[in-house]
Amino acid sequence: MLDTTFDPKSAEPRIYSLWERSGAFAPSKAADADPYCIVIPPPNVTGTLHIGHALNNTLQDVLIRFERMRGKAALWQPGLDHAGIATQMVVERQLAEQGNADRRTLGREEFVSRVWAWKDESGGQILKQLKRLGCSADWSRERFTMDEGLSAAVRKVFVQLHKEGLIYRDKRLVNWDPHFETAISDLEVENRDVNGTMWKIAYPLEDGSGEIVVATTRPETMLGDTAVAVNPKDERYTAWIGKKVKLPLTGRLIPIIADDYADPEAGTGAVKITPAHDFNDFKVAQRNGLLRINILDSQARILQKQQTFNALGDLGLEDKAIDEQNFIPEHLRGLDRFKAREKVLADLEELGLRRGEDAIKHTQPHGDRSGVVIEPWLTDQWYVDAPTLAIPAIKAVEEGRTVFTPKQWEKTYYEWMRNIEPWCVSRQLWWGHRIPAWYGPDGVIFVEETEAAALKAAQAHYGKKTALTQDEDVLDTWFSSGLWPFSTLGWPNETAELKKFYPTSTLVTAFDIIFFWVARMMMMGLHF
Repeated sequence: MLDTTFDPKSAEPRIYSLWERSGAFAPSKAADADPYCIVIPPPNVTGTLHIGHALNNTLQDVLIRFERMRGKAALWQPGLDHAGIATQMVVERQLAEQGNADRRTLGREEFVSRVWAWKDESGGQILKQLKRLGCSADWSRERFTMDEGLSAAVRKVFVQLHKEGLIYRDKRLVNWDPHFETAISDLEVENRDVNGTMWKIAYPLEDGSGEIVVATTRPETMLGDTAVAVNPKDERYTAWIGKKVKLPLTGRLIPIIADDYADPEAGTGAVKITPAHDFNDFKVAQRNGLLRINILDSQARILQKQQTFNALGDLGLEDKAIDEQNFIPEHLRGLDRFKAREKVLADLEELGLRRGEDAIKHTQPHGDRSGVVIEPWLTDQWYVDAPTLAIPAIKAVEEGRTVFTPKQWEKTYYEWMRNIEPWCVSRQLWWGHRIPAWYGPDGVIFVEETEAAALKAAQAHYGKKTALTQDEDVLDTWFSSGLWPFSTLGWPNETAELKKFYPTSTLVTAFDIIFFWVARMMMMGLHF
């Protein structure tokens, strides 16, 4: 007897199962069928889908079903993203809530196995949700960004870009998240308007003839100052350029320099320069050959002793003499940055060097996932030469080979791509693609696709078998995501699917990942 009412909960799974068993979602094998391909923006294995996923995947399903009915060989390529920092954060939080040991206590191997277990649980739920939506993806081709095939593609791209000089290691300032203890990209920084204080501090001239007053919202960073900058056109300070001041609390002498970065109309017109802890100051240091002095550790605590670097890497005799001394006051060592700020201000007050303060509203960077204040931090990282890779990606849009709908998003794309900076792709995490770089005992780096190839290269270099240590870092999630359209089709192998379906036809995605994902896919796809 028929039911008196339609029950979608029982009917839809039966219909969907019939579709799957009949192979309805696989591309047509007809020789004359034109290809049409959409790659799914792979959902992160961080939980379950939300309403945005429902909308996005419904739009893709409409397009793929329409083109399938038109007789095209329509491939909707499904899969999941490992979502590095986001997934690691979820699993770490889960461990804490369950009262289990944290990842450092567990060790890397055991922690990563826990994340894989989470991936299997969460990923399975996501795929069930997509099927429940009725998505007609070719599930026989399901991929995951850390599948071995895709991992091999990641290693090959990294090694090839390194050989071409488009991936390199450099000591630069990064956005450092002290909670996760990792570098994050500019796009993962949330700038918030906050109420703060601008403190004015007097730096006495070396000869005792006067003082120069600087203003700062981060007085604790003064321990890493290497100069005071004034504008060359600011007549108040013309006679002082070239003189030295005694840096309070440290006794270290630093120069007064002329640089256009100092704005005569802002504050006192004199700017403390802390190259290892401020992006603008780092550029000033590059122009003026200043030392970079790091005073914070990876958790944003004051170091036991400062770390000194110069633009060339190796310190000269004069710089070594500076570095040999410990300028970090003993009572500040090991303190959290904000606790140190209180102590520094109290010390300056006691020395009679505070010259007032102003309540201000200013922009402060926070980690979009951790919520903590981000520190500009000087560290060694791996970088992709994004400005070079961006050139053909910009031309593709200019020449109409890639089209944005609505067209208004082209402007947003151009603004970012034409001002793109080197892309920091290393992350100090455990979950993700391990960087395929190995270090010799003297620091020589061997970048190869496999450890065996690295050992062979090391033997050729040293003339004997030599033990190597692999880089501890993993790659930014968006590095592997940038390869998604062609790695899922079998690249670097010349598969039949790759030849037929790449480049893909349509991408349905959110505007907020034009920079994160779309631009990276275009740069990588056009290069390889």
